[in-house]
Amino acid sequence: MTDGTRQKFEFAPVDEQLDLLTRGVVDLVTEDQLRDKLTRSRETGRPLTVKAGFDPSSPDLHLGHTVLLHKMKHFQDLGHRVVFIIGDFTAMIGDPTGRSLTRPQLTAEQVARHAETYKKQLFRILDRESTVVDSNSRWLDKLGSSGMIRLAGRYTLARMMEREDFRSRFDANQAISLHELLYPLVQGYDSIALEADVELGGHDQIFNLLVGRDLMKEEQLEPQVVMTVPLLVGTDGAEKMSKSLGNAIAVEDSAGEIFGKTMSIPDELMWDWYLLLTELSEAEIDARRGAVASGELHPKKVKQELAVRLTTDFHDEAAAARAASEFEKVFASGGLPDDIPQHSMEGPMALPRILTQAGLASSNNEARRLIQQGAVSIDGERGSDPFLELTARQEPYVFKVGKRRFARILVS
Repeated sequence: MTDGTRQKFEFAPVDEQLDLLTRGVVDLVTEDQLRDKLTRSRETGRPLTVKAGFDPSSPDLHLGHTVLLHKMKHFQDLGHRVVFIIGDFTAMIGDPTGRSLTRPQLTAEQVARHAETYKKQLFRILDRESTVVDSNSRWLDKLGSSGMIRLAGRYTLARMMEREDFRSRFDANQAISLHELLYPLVQGYDSIALEADVELGGHDQIFNLLVGRDLMKEEQLEPQVVMTVPLLVGTDGAEKMSKSLGNAIAVEDSAGEIFGKTMSIPDELMWDWYLLLTELSEAEIDARRGAVASGELHPKKVKQELAVRLTTDFHDEAAAARAASEFEKVFASGGLPDDIPQHSMEGPMALPRILTQAGLASSNNEARRLIQQGAVSIDGERGSDPFLELTARQEPYVFKVGKRRFARILVS
């Protein structure tokens, strides 16, 4: 863990800092307090402590998570101290935000395994040397049962039921576990432990962040400023980005996957992605949008630029150039990728089993569904019969599933 300390920093003028920090922000509680903190920081040379928590409830970060990382980077670039909190304690409770059912509780081993992947991935955006990485179990484990009881006594059930998700579940006679009610309180305690100046989170986290602000007042601490960012809409252009919805781009995706998935998003969505995922100024984004509206620029050209930028961020310029060339070859010209994986199998073998063994489907049921939907082609011809068996031949069969998955299957 780096200590994140800096020598005395010459901070930019407050208005200049605010212009960058409020870019793309949904909630800011309050702007006057943030201005006051920034003014004092500039006068004293003391950086603000800015925290954001990430529960390692799944093994991978996706682009939706990086919206928050980009906002942390804005503070970091301005000279402030950012703290990336791995919520190893809170992950074992499970964030109830937006949930209609109680989350399954994770084991300590699962949380630790996921946390290690987060540590590797976050530095794709944040500066390794000046980022504090901490785990909230470090202070929450020390609370003990008596400390947890005192913490629970700081908030009433009536106030907790102001949360829309809790209220909706209560009205629908759906279970709310007692440990879920603790989640906003223990997340809020993170702010006390760090004496945070600012807490960042997604817009859906506003209740939890405000609880932290309230708890700091109870402890006679200066309350943190709360700042939220939008929830990134996924590649489908409809729902928030989520691995479970199949509309996510993972930080660890290949260059080709990042480029291809970005090119698949609806044209109107790319403006939000430019704002939330790139460092282009709002004026530069508006200029591109105006050029598209006037017909001066084709939307595909602007989307290709976005795909190159995102692929470069998570790989490098050379990988982005290769991905762009491959995309043009496969999707614009109808060619095949250069690096198609090859698998050898013994025939005759049914089509669904081939798809699962080649990793083109996660199960025989999914394989049959893909076949019935017309998403599978063999040697350029649609494979629509789930009972088809492929027999041995000298040349491999060329499979394509969906738009981006290819495989060569040699049946012997």
